[in-house]
Amino acid sequence: MDDRGSESSYGKYWIEWFQSLKGHEFFCDVDSEYILDRFNLTGLNLEVPHYLLAFDLITDALEDDLDDELRAEVEKSARHLYGLIHARYIITNRGLAKMAEKFQHAEFGRCPRVLCGGQACLPVGLSDIAEHKSVKLFCPKCEDVYTPPSRRHQSIDGAYFGTSFPHLLLQVYPSLVPQKTTERYVPKIFGFKIHASAREMRKQDELREEQQRRLAQLLAEE
Repeated sequence: MDDRGSESSYGKYWIEWFQSLKGHEFFCDVDSEYILDRFNLTGLNLEVPHYLLAFDLITDALEDDLDDELRAEVEKSARHLYGLIHARYIITNRGLAKMAEKFQHAEFGRCPRVLCGGQACLPVGLSDIAEHKSVKLFCPKCEDVYTPPSRRHQSIDGAYFGTSFPHLLLQVYPSLVPQKTTERYVPKIFGFKIHASAREMRKQDELREEQQRRLAQLLAEE
């Protein structure tokens, strides 16, 4: 019996291959039932070139009679389509549960800030529009964002995770919210804290130097 004879088996093989690629650890596997429900994909046909062929590819229904150039384009579109579907899926109850499990195992990496003590991070997009910003890491302890250390992760589109995902996950799973820290790094010289007035004086000196530089430029242009 053909394994693809049942709709529940659609999407199994291409998605497994996609998930196995190095650098794709941030992605969770999207349930094939979610992908096959066209309502969940509303509007994506306007964002993805070769949409129908790309859909057939990720559901393992694509025929093999495409020339090499077209197949390469369809493959690129399939990855993009899956990423956009992924962004929608991970804010569903099922998707949030999968990503919460990955978060608990620190599969997305840890905060590079020393005072966060290795706090696990969550992937976040700085834009919901594709091809604008790469994915970043959000630390729920210091509530700041960082660039992933791996170049493979730095090439992933942030829109495949979206701007709302980590904050929604922490709302749904409040037990995963870490205790905030008030500890801050204090700069010292020979063990003594740097007085605030010293910082202000440095700022004033820098502003004065900048004003002098601009004045010199204006005089030179006259």
